[in-house]
Amino acid sequence: MSKLPDRWRTPADRTADVQDAEEAGARRTRRFARTGTLGILAFWLVVMGLLYLAMQQYERPGAAKVQSDGSLVIPRHRDGHFRVPGSINGQPVVFLVDTGASLVSVTDALARKAGLTGGERTTFRTANGTREGMVMQAESITVRSLAVSGLRVGTGYTGEDEKDALLGQNFLRHFDVEIKSDRMVLHPR
Repeated sequence: MSKLPDRWRTPADRTADVQDAEEAGARRTRRFARTGTLGILAFWLVVMGLLYLAMQQYERPGAAKVQSDGSLVIPRHRDGHFRVPGSINGQPVVFLVDTGASLVSVTDALARKAGLTGGERTTFRTANGTREGMVMQAESITVRSLAVSGLRVGTGYTGEDEKDALLGQNFLRHFDVEIKSDRMVLHPR
């Protein structure tokens, strides 16, 4: 822009001033558009990150809790199943409670880690068809404060992880099982 007083300025000077102002405005608009776009992008990335963290928290079920009367309350997982940590012969597992399974069942890898050996070959009939496996004896099966000794355990289960196991009726029958809405309660007898 020209610093000349208006009376000394020619129409060409005024046109140049208008063009300079338009260019400056266009530069400001482009700069704002760049920073505005980056700001909007950053905002949505933060929102999506927070939603992701919230969903992770929502999907994670609460921990199973032992009540004062010795009963165990297992919350229902978002997928509709009841899962609870435990152990077989001291080896950590994540049990999927399966009221339709006759036996506690484990993966072959978990059976080896838990020291389950010997046993007899058998064919299991499951909801997913038949599968070959072994039936072995476990010294102890523990779910939080609840423990049962000397149970038979089936091998050959194909869980999502080698620590996965099914908690079947041969364990559950030692307890009164109550299912209410989003929780399962195992009451000691």
